[in-house]
Amino acid sequence: MTNVLVCIKRVPDTAGEVALTTDAQAVDARFVGFTISAHESCAVELAVRIATETEGTATVVTLGPDDAVEQLRTALGLGCSAAVQIVADPVGFGPADVAREIAAVVEAHAAQGRTYDLVLLGNDAADTGDFQVGIRLAYALGRPVVNGASTVEIENEVATARVSGPDGVDTYAVPLPALVTVLEGGVEPRYPTISGRMKAKKVKIEMVAPQREPAGSGRVRLLLPPAQPSAVEVLGEGPDAATAVVDLLEKLGVAR
Repeated sequence: MTNVLVCIKRVPDTAGEVALTTDAQAVDARFVGFTISAHESCAVELAVRIATETEGTATVVTLGPDDAVEQLRTALGLGCSAAVQIVADPVGFGPADVAREIAAVVEAHAAQGRTYDLVLLGNDAADTGDFQVGIRLAYALGRPVVNGASTVEIENEVATARVSGPDGVDTYAVPLPALVTVLEGGVEPRYPTISGRMKAKKVKIEMVAPQREPAGSGRVRLLLPPAQPSAVEVLGEGPDAATAVVDLLEKLGVAR
């Protein structure tokens, strides 16, 4: 039996146009929806698979505002059986602060007899690009860590994580309890079923307060990248365009 804790974060849905508040301190939520990152969607999928295959449990945790309950309910609808929300405005919480607060949840649950054999996170935050939380959390918990895994399997109290690299796939075996950060692409996240959504609505979410105020990164000014110009070049119409298309393909190196 493997009990898994999977960590998620409420982030803007970048599929739409992103606008900032007037002080450039946050994303203007009036113009964009919120979700979890693709990395974390894969981490949730792995957590649910491992819990199901080993007859364990999958618990989801997030640090975020009241609205982050939406993302927790989504994970519950996908198969997680319990959820914890560290209720806080994430602005000002740097990677060290987030890792400290998640570690406090793990330790508090351990004192209650609720231990986690495996902790999963997305490889990096979709909104800030932080790659540090997983490493810092592993250090705080004193656990071995594998970064950027595409798949994770559990057998005989050992986590086997596969990481894709420039020279192929590297395989790492670490003893439990362990921590793994997940990259998208190794598994296909499932969609919540109607029964899963209904069940998720009935789950009582554990609410906890942060252990202490953030130490760290403070408020930062956000910048949007400049809009990328687009241009269309008409090569011709009908048969007259054939020669121009061949010339273009040769220029691009895809035809000779």
